[in-house]
Parts: sequence; structure tokens; C-alpha cells
Amino acid sequence: MMEIHDPELMMLKYKQENQSFKHNENKNSLSKVFEHSFFELAFRPFFIFGTTASMLSLAIWILQLNNIVILNQTGLTPTVWHIHEMIFGFAATVAVGFILTAGKTWTKQPSITGKSLVLLSVLWLSVRTAIYINTNTSIAIAIVLQMLWWFVSIVVFVSMVYRSKNKRNYLFIPLLSAMMIMNLTILLADMLSFTQLAMHLSRASILLFTILMGIMGGRVIPFFTQNGAKTDAIVSPLWIDKLLLPASITGIFVFILGFFISLPFTPAPLMLLSGGLHLIRLSFWKSTKTLPIPLLWSLHLSYLFMALGLILLGLSYFDLTFINMPFSNALHMITIGAIGLMVFAMMSRVSLGHTGRALVLNKALILAFILLILTVLIRTILPLFNIIQLAWNLSALLWISSSLIFIFIYSPILFAKRIN
Repeated sequence: MMEIHDPELMMLKYKQENQSFKHNENKNSLSKVFEHSFFELAFRPFFIFGTTASMLSLAIWILQLNNIVILNQTGLTPTVWHIHEMIFGFAATVAVGFILTAGKTWTKQPSITGKSLVLLSVLWLSVRTAIYINTNTSIAIAIVLQMLWWFVSIVVFVSMVYRSKNKRNYLFIPLLSAMMIMNLTILLADMLSFTQLAMHLSRASILLFTILMGIMGGRVIPFFTQNGAKTDAIVSPLWIDKLLLPASITGIFVFILGFFISLPFTPAPLMLLSGGLHLIRLSFWKSTKTLPIPLLWSLHLSYLFMALGLILLGLSYFDLTFINMPFSNALHMITIGAIGLMVFAMMSRVSLGHTGRALVLNKALILAFILLILTVLIRTILPLFNIIQLAWNLSALLWISSSLIFIFIYSPILFAKRIN
């Protein structure tokens, strides 16, 4: 029997086969993305994203300060935008990436990976896009998306620690929740034109981050030092740990409360106490033994900057003749010297350890650490001599240079498969 070839039917069949092929091709492409090493664990994308965000937002900020670029001000006010992106776009992003990764080690439970991590990454990128557009509407969208990002991240961590009954790390749940609330409240307050409140809470978020650093640093720095520098057991007095957390929490509470009501006292004594306790704690950690090891001395130095920053914040409340560092300068000692240096030191270490590589730091990263140290000194000291514009420009340039070094050295590592 002769087969009749209908040209229209043949064309229709060809189109269907072509569409099916394209569908399968797209499906395979997505599967390759979901299964890529970059989305194996949360530290990989969020270390790269956070570092890139710090460079981009700081570049925009410094161009704004030099009147080269004018940031859209219908959303967040420029200063709130700057603080928000450096704390939440950079530091908190990296911290969450680390905690979701370390949580797998702590609990022996699976963490977020693959398709779920891709979607969480897209959510994070959507938040950044909305905040960079910076209109009232885009900030409203950012608030919703940011809430979802925090919610998913916290739920993933909660599921890990609860399934394993890992009570030692329950402490991170209220801490991450407090950071989420602070983040969303800052955005909402500034969007509703409560700019002074948003500014005050932005500063409080930096103090909140010192609690995270105190907890995390108090655990890992002695452990890393003991193993890396081959020291005797490092144990700080128990009374320090018992005093530090209540003093830090109370200090933040008093700092925030002081915005709403007139108090007969300032948070200065609590800031001085917290900084002093951190200094005493650090004195037990055998810091001099770490001098030949950049992955260790960078952590010790960042902890020292945190202690000194808190002390200088406390002293800024007093009219002292021998030291007169403004609150903002002292705050930058914490944001750059403590948070910045510790974040880069931890990223450098974690990126090696969690990809199966030896803990041997590339010499270029030593330069990055030195540039960060110069950054904090320039940003905190030069303004005391009324050298303000140069301090802004030079410190921004050095930070961006440090970030570029990290991206250049660690991108190939974070995109590649684990080597063992």
C-alpha cells in the first residue's frame, strides 16, 4: 500500500520532535546547573556573591561620595543603603553560607544543595537587584524576598540541628532570627521615612554581628590555633564566657532602647566591659604562636580589632582629651578590621578545607590581609586629622583590591569539584 506524505503533517511532526528535543536539552542544561560543584554547599555561592556584592556596593558608594554617581534616593537613603549592603549584602551573606556549611559537619545531617541552593541563590540575587534599583516599590519587593531568603536559610539550619539534637548549636537559631528581624526592620523603617531609626538599627546590627563573631571566634580560633600552631590546650576562664554574652546582649538592648526613651545612662559601660572581656579572652589564646601562620594571625588580629572597636565605641560617649575617636570611626574599626578581616580569613580557610585542599594560604591572600589592615587604619585614623575624602577613597580602593584578590584566587576553587 502506497504511503501518502502530507507536507503539513510532516512539518507538524518535525516541529513536535524539535520542540521535544529543545525541551530535553533545556532540562539537561538545568540539571547540569543544579548538579554543578558550585551548588554543592552553601559556602561556595555565598562566599562569591557576598564578596562581589561588597565590591560593587562600595564602588557605588564611593562614586556617590565623589558626586560621580547619584544613587536613586526614592527607596533607601544612601547611608542606610551603604551600611545595609556591607552588613547584610556582604557579612551576613557569608556568615549564613558558612553556618549552613558548618552545620552539616556539626550535625552530620544534609544541608541545602543542588536545586534548592540554586533557588536560594536566585532569591538572594533578586534581593540585591531590587535594592540596587532602590525605589519604594523595589524596596518593598526586597523586603518580601529578603524575608523568604532568611526564612529558608533558618529553616534549613533548624532542621539540621533539631534532627541531630545538636543542642550546642541551638544558640545560632535566635541569633540568626534576630539578624533577620533587624535586617527587615531597617529596610521597612527607611522605606517609611523613619531614617534616623533605620540608621540607629543599622549601627545596632553591627553590634549584633559582634555577638556572632564572639561566639564563632570563641569556638574556632582557639581550636584552629591549637591544631595549626601545635600549642598546648587553649582554655580561657569560664567566667569570661559566662559574662560576655549577657554583657553584649544587654549593651545592644540599652543602645536600641536609648533611641526611643531618655535613659539615665548610656551603653558605654557595657561596651567597655564587652571589649575588655574580649581582650582578656584573647590574652589566653597564645596569639604570638600564630605569627608565622597567616590563616591564624589574621583571625587573632580581627578579634583584637573587635575588642578595641568596642572599647573605642564606649570611650566615644565620654569627653576625653587624650582620645577623641568619633563613634563612626570606632564603628569602622569593627566593620573593616573585625568583621572584614575575620570574614576574609574564614572564607580563605573554609574554601580550602571544605574542598579537600591543604590549609596552605596563597601568598596573594597575605597581601589581601595586609591591604585590609591598611584599610581599617586609614579609615579610622586619617579622619582624626580632617583628611576625610582621601580616607574614604583610599580605604574603598584597598577594600576592593582585597576583594578582587580573593575572587581571583578562590573562584577556580569554589567552582571546581572537591579534590578528594
